[in-house]
Amino acid sequence: MPSLLEALELKYGGSTTECSLTDEETESSSPKAALSVSIFIPKKSPRHTVPALLVLQDCDIESAGNDAEKLRNKCKNVEELDLAQNKLSQWEEVFGILQHMPKIKFVNLSFNCLAEVLDVKYGSYDQLRNLVLNGTRVSWSTVQGLIRLLRNLEELHLSLNEYRTVDVDHQKQENVNPSLRKLHFTGNPVEVWNEIAKLGYIFPNLESLVLAESESESESTGNTIRSSHDPFRKLRFLNVNGTLLSTWDDVERLARFPVLKSLRIQGCPLFESPREYTEHERRQLLIARLPNVETLNGGGVISSQEREDAERAFIRYYMDKPEADRPERYSELVAIHGKLDPLVHVDLTPEKRVKVTFTYGDLVEVRSVDVYRTVFELKTKLETMVKIPANRMRLFYVDQVMKAQYGPEEMLYPNKQLYRYNIRNGDEIIIDSKLNRCVSTSSTTSSIRS
Repeated sequence: MPSLLEALELKYGGSTTECSLTDEETESSSPKAALSVSIFIPKKSPRHTVPALLVLQDCDIESAGNDAEKLRNKCKNVEELDLAQNKLSQWEEVFGILQHMPKIKFVNLSFNCLAEVLDVKYGSYDQLRNLVLNGTRVSWSTVQGLIRLLRNLEELHLSLNEYRTVDVDHQKQENVNPSLRKLHFTGNPVEVWNEIAKLGYIFPNLESLVLAESESESESTGNTIRSSHDPFRKLRFLNVNGTLLSTWDDVERLARFPVLKSLRIQGCPLFESPREYTEHERRQLLIARLPNVETLNGGGVISSQEREDAERAFIRYYMDKPEADRPERYSELVAIHGKLDPLVHVDLTPEKRVKVTFTYGDLVEVRSVDVYRTVFELKTKLETMVKIPANRMRLFYVDQVMKAQYGPEEMLYPNKQLYRYNIRNGDEIIIDSKLNRCVSTSSTTSSIRS
């Protein structure tokens, strides 16, 4: 297995020495010193120098390397290091790498097996802000050591590490890291919210917490945790997608987080089974229960109009339910909007059958017509009445309200359904034959009058 140094030399060459001036040349007024102000010529092309962003994923790296000085020269300008999916297993080798990177800000060690307990031997890493340890099986004792060591860490990823508990003594001040702002804890089968709450005490200034695909449910009682939201006084973003939240009570507990502004909550049993709510209804019921949340499931900022509509819909949703089934939020919203009248249901679908007067010359007959039939189907039905084949029949619709203004309208399209003419009870349809050249205005008027 190669070391980091060997991987660097393989990818970037054996030397990164650059053309530079000696101290004597810099202090002198030699032409070379003068040129150094505007011209810089490296001995190697840029692709042969180690970049500030160093990515060496899946290179089978298992150690730092034996030549510390050479490694230091190569890595002195590295600010971001991605060593995911390598063969690192010893924390001594990890810090054997990091100690040669004084500017390091970001480190990704995901999917290296780092289950061995960390024995902290190395000094400060004041520049390190972001550490990714997904799928490393890192132990809590190691996490505890890292919390103590990396005092300026702002973002930590501990996803997919098979944690069922949070085994850090949050009551010891040395285990508290006030600098951390973002924590990713996805895919860990923690079942009790009290364990999650410990993370809030360990990181008291946490602003963003991702718990997607965990198995945590609602809060349970315990001696060390006062309430579900008490440890998260600064939390502004929370992701609980794919968790086991299954009741509206669980959602209402989320409303107690004092400064929570952005929430992702999808794929939970509450919405998946049974499918009682439409997407729109679900969003309204969530918005009404979460008065402080400004963005929901990655959408835009919730407008004041949408919130008011959601809160009114919430009142109407529960107003017909027994008082014992109404949540506490119902009373709060009634105090704001008052008791609402039920919405009047207006059925805008056309009547299925209407009575229409059919006129053919001196023949006048009133019939009940299915308005969902097409014009051609109506002609077929009228064949026996007027003895004209459907393909030689012409129909003219007369709206009894608008006839004085518009007159008859020929029904030209055989596949058009009758309701699209807005046919109502009492309207008239005049029948004529295509054998006649046309229906004149006078004859049509006389037919109407007859």
